[in-house]
Amino acid sequence: MTHKNKQTTVRLALLLGLFSTLGPFTIDMYLPAFPQIVERFGTTASLVQLSLTTCLLGLGVGQLVMGSLSDVYGRRKPLLISMAIYVVAAVACAISPNIWLLILSRLVQGFVASAGIVISRAIARDMFSGHELTKFFSLLLLVGNLGPLVAPVTGSGVLALTSWVGVFIALALLGMYLLAMTKWSLQETLPVERRSPSNFTQQLRNYGSLLRDRSFTGYMLAQGIMIAGVFAYVSGTPFIYQNIYGVSPTVFALLFGSNGISLIIGSQLVGRMAHRVSEQTFLLFGLWLAGAASIAVLLVAMFHGPLYALVIPLVFFVAAIGITSTAAFPLAMESQGHMAGSAAALMGVIPFLLGAVVSPLVGIAGESTAVPLGVIILTTSAAAMLSYFLLVKRSSIKNAGSFEVRKQ
Repeated sequence: MTHKNKQTTVRLALLLGLFSTLGPFTIDMYLPAFPQIVERFGTTASLVQLSLTTCLLGLGVGQLVMGSLSDVYGRRKPLLISMAIYVVAAVACAISPNIWLLILSRLVQGFVASAGIVISRAIARDMFSGHELTKFFSLLLLVGNLGPLVAPVTGSGVLALTSWVGVFIALALLGMYLLAMTKWSLQETLPVERRSPSNFTQQLRNYGSLLRDRSFTGYMLAQGIMIAGVFAYVSGTPFIYQNIYGVSPTVFALLFGSNGISLIIGSQLVGRMAHRVSEQTFLLFGLWLAGAASIAVLLVAMFHGPLYALVIPLVFFVAAIGITSTAAFPLAMESQGHMAGSAAALMGVIPFLLGAVVSPLVGIAGESTAVPLGVIILTTSAAAMLSYFLLVKRSSIKNAGSFEVRKQ
Protein backbone atom coordinates (compact mmCIF):
# COMPACT_ATOMS: atom_id res chain seq x y z
CA MET A 1 0.00 0.00 0.00
CA THR A 2 1.44 3.40 -1.02
CA HIS A 3 1.77 6.27 1.44
CA LYS A 4 -1.05 8.16 -0.30
CA ASN A 5 -3.37 5.14 -0.25
CA LYS A 6 -2.55 4.56 3.40
CA GLN A 7 -3.45 8.16 4.24
CA THR A 8 -6.75 7.80 2.36
CA THR A 9 -7.52 4.57 4.21
CA VAL A 10 -6.80 6.17 7.58
CA ARG A 11 -9.01 9.17 6.76
CA LEU A 12 -11.84 6.84 5.74
CA ALA A 13 -11.42 4.81 8.93
CA LEU A 14 -11.57 8.02 10.99
CA LEU A 15 -14.76 9.12 9.23
CA LEU A 16 -16.53 5.76 9.51
CA GLY A 17 -15.24 5.36 13.05
CA LEU A 18 -17.03 8.57 14.00
CA PHE A 19 -20.31 7.01 12.92
CA SER A 20 -19.46 3.85 14.86
CA THR A 21 -18.96 5.92 18.02
CA LEU A 22 -22.55 7.12 17.89
CA GLY A 23 -23.75 3.83 19.36
CA PRO A 24 -21.32 3.83 22.31
CA PHE A 25 -21.94 7.53 23.00
CA THR A 26 -25.70 6.98 22.90
CA ILE A 27 -25.37 4.06 25.34
CA ASP A 28 -22.51 5.09 27.62
CA MET A 29 -22.56 8.85 27.94
CA TYR A 30 -25.55 8.99 30.27
CA LEU A 31 -24.48 6.05 32.46
CA PRO A 32 -22.91 8.22 35.20
CA ALA A 33 -26.24 10.07 35.40
CA PHE A 34 -28.26 6.96 36.33
CA PRO A 35 -28.50 7.81 40.06
CA GLN A 36 -29.37 11.42 39.16
CA ILE A 37 -32.17 10.32 36.81
CA VAL A 38 -33.56 7.98 39.49
CA GLU A 39 -33.76 10.92 41.88
CA ARG A 40 -35.16 13.37 39.28
CA PHE A 41 -38.14 11.21 38.32
CA GLY A 42 -38.58 9.57 41.73
CA THR A 43 -38.35 6.16 40.09
CA THR A 44 -36.38 2.92 40.52
CA ALA A 45 -33.02 1.76 39.20
CA SER A 46 -34.78 -0.93 37.16
CA LEU A 47 -36.89 1.64 35.29
CA VAL A 48 -33.84 3.75 34.52
CA GLN A 49 -32.12 0.58 33.27
CA LEU A 50 -35.23 0.03 31.12
CA SER A 51 -34.32 3.23 29.26
CA LEU A 52 -31.05 1.49 28.39
CA THR A 53 -32.95 -1.66 27.40
CA THR A 54 -35.22 0.23 24.98
CA CYS A 55 -32.20 1.99 23.49
CA LEU A 56 -30.53 -1.39 22.92
CA LEU A 57 -33.72 -2.75 21.35
CA GLY A 58 -33.81 0.24 19.03
CA LEU A 59 -30.15 -0.24 18.11
CA GLY A 60 -30.80 -3.93 17.40
CA VAL A 61 -34.02 -3.73 15.40
CA GLY A 62 -32.86 -0.55 13.69
CA GLN A 63 -29.85 -2.31 12.22
CA LEU A 64 -32.07 -4.83 10.44
CA VAL A 65 -34.06 -2.00 8.88
CA MET A 66 -31.10 0.26 8.10
CA GLY A 67 -29.01 -2.59 6.70
CA SER A 68 -31.73 -3.51 4.23
CA LEU A 69 -32.42 0.11 3.31
CA SER A 70 -28.73 0.72 2.63
CA ASP A 71 -28.65 -2.28 0.26
CA VAL A 72 -31.63 -0.84 -1.63
CA TYR A 73 -31.05 2.95 -1.57
CA GLY A 74 -27.29 3.17 -1.08
CA ARG A 75 -25.33 4.16 2.02
CA ARG A 76 -25.70 7.98 2.19
CA LYS A 77 -29.46 8.58 2.01
CA PRO A 78 -30.44 6.38 5.01
CA LEU A 79 -27.61 7.98 7.02
CA LEU A 80 -28.79 11.51 6.26
CA ILE A 81 -32.37 10.84 7.35
CA SER A 82 -31.29 8.90 10.45
CA MET A 83 -28.92 11.59 11.71
CA ALA A 84 -31.66 14.23 11.39
CA ILE A 85 -34.10 12.12 13.43
CA TYR A 86 -31.36 11.40 15.98
CA VAL A 87 -31.03 15.09 16.78
CA VAL A 88 -34.79 15.39 17.39
CA ALA A 89 -34.83 12.27 19.61
CA ALA A 90 -31.92 13.53 21.72
CA VAL A 91 -33.74 16.83 22.35
CA ALA A 92 -36.90 14.87 23.27
CA CYS A 93 -34.87 12.96 25.90
CA ALA A 94 -33.61 16.24 27.34
CA ILE A 95 -37.08 17.74 27.76
CA SER A 96 -38.85 14.56 28.91
CA PRO A 97 -41.27 15.39 31.78
CA ASN A 98 -41.38 11.78 33.05
CA ILE A 99 -39.46 8.51 32.89
CA TRP A 100 -41.85 6.96 30.35
CA LEU A 101 -41.30 9.62 27.70
CA LEU A 102 -37.56 9.30 28.31
CA ILE A 103 -37.82 5.54 27.75
CA LEU A 104 -39.77 6.05 24.50
CA SER A 105 -37.36 8.71 23.24
CA ARG A 106 -34.43 6.42 23.97
CA LEU A 107 -36.07 3.74 21.81
CA VAL A 108 -36.23 6.15 18.86
CA GLN A 109 -32.72 7.43 19.53
CA GLY A 110 -31.30 3.92 19.53
CA PHE A 111 -33.22 2.99 16.37
CA VAL A 112 -31.76 5.79 14.25
CA ALA A 113 -28.29 5.58 15.86
CA SER A 114 -28.08 2.06 14.45
CA ALA A 115 -27.59 3.51 10.97
CA GLY A 116 -24.15 4.80 11.91
CA ILE A 117 -23.06 1.36 13.13
CA VAL A 118 -24.38 -0.90 10.40
CA ILE A 119 -23.82 1.36 7.38
CA SER A 120 -20.22 2.18 8.35
CA ARG A 121 -19.49 -1.57 8.39
CA ALA A 122 -21.28 -2.12 5.09
CA ILE A 123 -19.14 0.61 3.53
CA ALA A 124 -16.04 -1.18 4.82
CA ARG A 125 -17.16 -4.40 3.09
CA ASP A 126 -17.96 -2.43 -0.08
CA MET A 127 -14.33 -1.38 -0.31
CA PHE A 128 -12.24 -4.20 1.21
CA SER A 129 -12.03 -7.99 1.51
CA GLY A 130 -9.80 -10.70 3.03
CA HIS A 131 -6.95 -9.67 5.31
CA GLU A 132 -7.32 -6.08 4.07
CA LEU A 133 -10.86 -6.08 5.49
CA THR A 134 -9.52 -7.40 8.82
CA LYS A 135 -6.88 -4.66 8.95
CA PHE A 136 -9.34 -1.93 7.97
CA PHE A 137 -11.95 -3.19 10.42
CA SER A 138 -9.36 -3.05 13.20
CA LEU A 139 -8.70 0.60 12.25
CA LEU A 140 -12.43 1.23 12.26
CA LEU A 141 -12.69 -0.32 15.72
CA LEU A 142 -9.70 1.71 16.92
CA VAL A 143 -11.74 4.85 16.35
CA GLY A 144 -15.12 3.34 17.23
CA ASN A 145 -13.87 1.84 20.47
CA LEU A 146 -12.81 5.26 21.68
CA GLY A 147 -16.54 5.77 22.25
CA PRO A 148 -16.76 3.52 25.32
CA LEU A 149 -13.51 5.09 26.55
CA VAL A 150 -14.47 8.74 26.06
CA ALA A 151 -18.27 8.68 26.47
CA PRO A 152 -18.56 8.08 30.24
CA VAL A 153 -15.72 10.52 30.93
CA THR A 154 -17.46 13.10 28.74
CA GLY A 155 -20.74 12.36 30.51
CA SER A 156 -19.09 12.93 33.89
CA GLY A 157 -17.61 16.19 32.63
CA VAL A 158 -21.00 17.38 31.46
CA LEU A 159 -22.55 16.36 34.79
CA ALA A 160 -19.91 18.38 36.61
CA LEU A 161 -21.11 21.48 34.76
CA THR A 162 -24.84 20.81 34.44
CA SER A 163 -27.47 18.12 35.03
CA TRP A 164 -28.36 14.94 33.13
CA VAL A 165 -30.28 17.14 30.66
CA GLY A 166 -26.97 18.52 29.43
CA VAL A 167 -25.87 15.00 28.45
CA PHE A 168 -28.68 14.72 25.92
CA ILE A 169 -28.07 18.23 24.62
CA ALA A 170 -24.47 17.17 23.99
CA LEU A 171 -25.73 14.08 22.13
CA ALA A 172 -27.95 16.32 19.98
CA LEU A 173 -24.89 18.40 19.06
CA LEU A 174 -22.99 15.22 18.18
CA GLY A 175 -25.87 14.17 15.92
CA MET A 176 -25.80 17.56 14.18
CA TYR A 177 -22.07 17.19 13.53
CA LEU A 178 -22.51 13.71 12.05
CA LEU A 179 -25.37 14.97 9.90
CA ALA A 180 -23.01 17.58 8.45
CA MET A 181 -20.29 14.95 7.93
CA THR A 182 -22.74 12.73 6.05
CA LYS A 183 -23.81 15.61 3.82
CA TRP A 184 -20.40 17.00 2.96
CA SER A 185 -17.72 14.33 3.54
CA LEU A 186 -19.14 10.88 2.82
CA GLN A 187 -19.07 9.46 -0.69
CA GLU A 188 -21.51 6.82 -1.94
CA THR A 189 -19.83 3.37 -2.13
CA LEU A 190 -22.70 1.24 -3.44
CA PRO A 191 -23.33 1.85 -7.15
CA VAL A 192 -26.90 1.61 -8.42
CA GLU A 193 -26.16 -1.57 -10.40
CA ARG A 194 -25.07 -3.38 -7.20
CA ARG A 195 -28.12 -2.43 -5.14
CA SER A 196 -30.80 -4.90 -4.10
CA PRO A 197 -34.31 -4.57 -5.55
CA SER A 198 -36.77 -2.51 -3.53
CA ASN A 199 -38.72 -5.60 -2.57
CA PHE A 200 -39.65 -6.47 1.01
CA THR A 201 -40.01 -10.17 0.19
CA GLN A 202 -36.55 -10.25 -1.36
CA GLN A 203 -35.08 -8.61 1.73
CA LEU A 204 -36.63 -11.30 3.89
CA ARG A 205 -35.18 -13.93 1.55
CA ASN A 206 -31.74 -12.34 1.98
CA TYR A 207 -32.00 -12.65 5.75
CA GLY A 208 -33.27 -16.22 5.42
CA SER A 209 -30.35 -17.12 3.17
CA LEU A 210 -27.87 -15.67 5.64
CA LEU A 211 -29.40 -17.53 8.58
CA ARG A 212 -29.27 -20.84 6.67
CA ASP A 213 -25.51 -20.37 6.26
CA ARG A 214 -24.21 -22.33 9.26
CA SER A 215 -20.76 -20.74 9.27
CA PHE A 216 -22.12 -17.20 9.02
CA THR A 217 -24.65 -17.91 11.77
CA GLY A 218 -21.96 -19.42 13.98
CA TYR A 219 -19.68 -16.41 13.65
CA MET A 220 -22.63 -14.07 14.13
CA LEU A 221 -23.76 -15.79 17.33
CA ALA A 222 -20.23 -16.16 18.72
CA GLN A 223 -19.63 -12.44 18.31
CA GLY A 224 -23.14 -11.32 19.24
CA ILE A 225 -23.54 -13.35 22.42
CA MET A 226 -20.13 -12.21 23.65
CA ILE A 227 -21.00 -8.56 23.13
CA ALA A 228 -24.30 -9.11 24.96
CA GLY A 229 -22.18 -9.88 28.02
CA VAL A 230 -20.57 -6.45 27.68
CA PHE A 231 -24.01 -4.84 27.77
CA ALA A 232 -24.63 -6.60 31.08
CA TYR A 233 -21.38 -5.04 32.29
CA VAL A 234 -22.45 -1.62 30.94
CA SER A 235 -25.81 -1.82 32.71
CA GLY A 236 -24.53 -3.19 36.02
CA THR A 237 -21.27 -1.38 36.74
CA PRO A 238 -22.76 2.11 37.37
CA PHE A 239 -24.53 0.68 40.42
CA ILE A 240 -21.88 -1.90 41.35
CA TYR A 241 -19.00 0.60 41.32
CA GLN A 242 -20.88 3.57 42.79
CA ASN A 243 -23.32 1.89 45.22
CA ILE A 244 -21.43 -1.22 46.36
CA TYR A 245 -17.86 0.11 46.25
CA GLY A 246 -18.75 3.78 46.82
CA VAL A 247 -16.70 5.34 44.02
CA SER A 248 -17.52 8.81 42.68
CA PRO A 249 -18.95 9.38 39.17
CA THR A 250 -15.51 10.55 38.04
CA VAL A 251 -13.73 7.44 39.35
CA PHE A 252 -16.46 5.30 37.80
CA ALA A 253 -15.85 6.97 34.44
CA LEU A 254 -12.10 6.31 34.73
CA LEU A 255 -12.65 2.65 35.65
CA PHE A 256 -15.17 2.27 32.85
CA GLY A 257 -12.80 3.96 30.43
CA SER A 258 -9.98 1.57 31.30
CA ASN A 259 -12.03 -1.15 29.67
CA GLY A 260 -12.24 0.96 26.53
CA ILE A 261 -8.44 0.80 26.42
CA SER A 262 -8.49 -2.99 26.79
CA LEU A 263 -11.09 -3.21 24.01
CA ILE A 264 -8.82 -1.20 21.72
CA ILE A 265 -5.78 -3.34 22.57
CA GLY A 266 -7.70 -6.53 21.83
CA SER A 267 -8.96 -5.33 18.44
CA GLN A 268 -5.61 -3.85 17.38
CA LEU A 269 -3.80 -7.07 18.27
CA VAL A 270 -5.88 -8.89 15.68
CA GLY A 271 -5.43 -6.18 13.04
CA ARG A 272 -1.66 -5.96 13.47
CA MET A 273 -1.16 -9.75 13.45
CA ALA A 274 -3.68 -10.60 10.70
CA HIS A 275 -0.97 -11.76 8.24
CA ARG A 276 0.77 -13.95 10.84
CA VAL A 277 -2.04 -15.44 12.92
CA SER A 278 -5.34 -16.57 11.42
CA GLU A 279 -8.62 -14.96 12.38
CA GLN A 280 -9.85 -18.41 13.43
CA THR A 281 -7.03 -18.74 15.96
CA PHE A 282 -7.70 -15.29 17.39
CA LEU A 283 -11.42 -16.00 17.68
CA LEU A 284 -10.87 -19.20 19.63
CA PHE A 285 -8.30 -17.52 21.91
CA GLY A 286 -10.73 -14.69 22.64
CA LEU A 287 -13.51 -17.11 23.54
CA TRP A 288 -11.30 -19.00 26.02
CA LEU A 289 -9.99 -15.75 27.53
CA ALA A 290 -13.54 -14.48 28.07
CA GLY A 291 -14.53 -17.73 29.78
CA ALA A 292 -11.60 -17.59 32.21
CA ALA A 293 -12.17 -13.90 33.01
CA SER A 294 -15.90 -14.36 33.63
CA ILE A 295 -15.23 -17.20 36.08
CA ALA A 296 -12.90 -14.87 38.00
CA VAL A 297 -15.56 -12.12 38.08
CA LEU A 298 -18.15 -14.52 39.48
CA LEU A 299 -15.79 -15.75 42.21
CA VAL A 300 -14.92 -12.18 43.27
CA ALA A 301 -18.61 -11.28 43.38
CA MET A 302 -19.55 -14.36 45.41
CA PHE A 303 -16.84 -13.77 48.02
CA HIS A 304 -17.19 -9.95 48.09
CA GLY A 305 -13.64 -9.32 46.91
CA PRO A 306 -12.03 -5.86 46.78
CA LEU A 307 -12.60 -3.46 43.90
CA TYR A 308 -9.30 -4.15 42.14
CA ALA A 309 -10.04 -7.89 42.15
CA LEU A 310 -13.24 -7.18 40.21
CA VAL A 311 -11.79 -4.59 37.84
CA ILE A 312 -8.84 -6.71 36.64
CA PRO A 313 -10.80 -9.70 35.24
CA LEU A 314 -13.35 -7.30 33.73
CA VAL A 315 -10.48 -5.64 31.84
CA PHE A 316 -9.48 -9.04 30.39
CA PHE A 317 -13.11 -9.89 29.64
CA VAL A 318 -13.58 -6.71 27.61
CA ALA A 319 -10.21 -7.26 25.85
CA ALA A 320 -11.54 -10.66 24.79
CA ILE A 321 -14.53 -8.90 23.23
CA GLY A 322 -12.16 -6.76 21.15
CA ILE A 323 -10.37 -9.89 19.95
CA THR A 324 -13.47 -11.91 19.10
CA SER A 325 -15.31 -9.02 17.42
CA THR A 326 -12.40 -8.10 15.16
CA ALA A 327 -11.77 -11.73 14.19
CA ALA A 328 -15.39 -12.82 13.71
CA PHE A 329 -16.54 -9.92 11.52
CA PRO A 330 -14.27 -10.51 8.46
CA LEU A 331 -14.75 -14.29 8.76
CA ALA A 332 -18.52 -13.86 8.59
CA MET A 333 -18.56 -11.10 5.95
CA GLU A 334 -16.02 -12.53 3.52
CA SER A 335 -18.58 -14.33 1.32
CA GLN A 336 -21.39 -11.78 1.75
CA GLY A 337 -20.28 -8.95 -0.54
CA HIS A 338 -23.52 -9.12 -2.56
CA MET A 339 -25.62 -8.21 0.50
CA ALA A 340 -23.15 -6.61 2.87
CA GLY A 341 -25.74 -4.29 4.44
CA SER A 342 -28.06 -7.15 5.41
CA ALA A 343 -25.15 -9.27 6.67
CA ALA A 344 -23.74 -6.38 8.72
CA ALA A 345 -27.22 -5.78 10.11
CA LEU A 346 -27.56 -9.36 11.34
CA MET A 347 -24.06 -9.19 12.81
CA GLY A 348 -25.12 -6.09 14.68
CA VAL A 349 -28.65 -6.98 15.76
CA ILE A 350 -27.87 -10.03 17.90
CA PRO A 351 -25.69 -8.16 20.45
CA PHE A 352 -28.30 -5.46 21.00
CA LEU A 353 -31.31 -7.78 21.18
CA LEU A 354 -29.55 -10.07 23.65
CA GLY A 355 -28.12 -7.07 25.47
CA ALA A 356 -31.65 -5.73 25.88
CA VAL A 357 -32.61 -9.03 27.53
CA VAL A 358 -29.65 -9.37 29.89
CA SER A 359 -29.25 -5.70 30.93
CA PRO A 360 -32.21 -5.61 33.36
CA LEU A 361 -31.21 -9.00 34.80
CA VAL A 362 -28.05 -7.49 36.30
CA GLY A 363 -30.18 -5.68 38.88
CA ILE A 364 -32.55 -8.56 39.56
CA ALA A 365 -31.02 -9.26 42.99
CA GLY A 366 -30.91 -5.60 44.00
CA GLU A 367 -28.15 -3.00 44.01
CA SER A 368 -26.01 -4.61 46.72
CA THR A 369 -24.55 -7.61 44.87
CA ALA A 370 -22.49 -8.18 41.73
CA VAL A 371 -23.26 -11.91 41.52
CA PRO A 372 -25.84 -11.57 38.69
CA LEU A 373 -23.20 -9.81 36.57
CA GLY A 374 -20.78 -12.69 37.07
CA VAL A 375 -23.44 -15.28 36.24
CA ILE A 376 -24.56 -13.45 33.10
CA ILE A 377 -21.12 -12.90 31.56
CA LEU A 378 -20.12 -16.51 32.33
CA THR A 379 -23.31 -17.72 30.65
CA THR A 380 -22.73 -15.55 27.58
CA SER A 381 -19.11 -16.71 27.28
CA ALA A 382 -20.16 -20.37 27.42
CA ALA A 383 -23.00 -19.84 24.93
CA ALA A 384 -20.70 -18.05 22.48
CA MET A 385 -18.20 -20.91 22.61
CA LEU A 386 -20.95 -23.48 22.06
CA SER A 387 -22.21 -21.53 19.04
CA TYR A 388 -18.74 -21.55 17.52
CA PHE A 389 -18.10 -25.26 18.02
CA LEU A 390 -21.60 -26.46 17.12
CA LEU A 391 -22.03 -24.33 14.00
CA VAL A 392 -18.68 -23.18 12.61
CA LYS A 393 -16.46 -26.12 13.52
CA ARG A 394 -19.08 -28.78 12.83
CA SER A 395 -19.87 -27.14 9.48
CA SER A 396 -16.15 -27.14 8.60
CA ILE A 397 -15.82 -30.83 9.49
CA LYS A 398 -18.93 -31.68 7.49
CA ASN A 399 -17.73 -29.75 4.46
CA ALA A 400 -14.31 -31.38 4.69
CA GLY A 401 -15.97 -34.81 4.80
CA SER A 402 -18.11 -33.98 1.76
CA PHE A 403 -15.00 -32.86 -0.13
CA GLU A 404 -13.27 -36.15 0.61
CA VAL A 405 -16.28 -38.12 -0.63
CA ARG A 406 -16.40 -36.11 -3.86
CA LYS A 407 -12.66 -36.55 -4.29
CA GLN A 408 -12.95 -40.31 -4.03
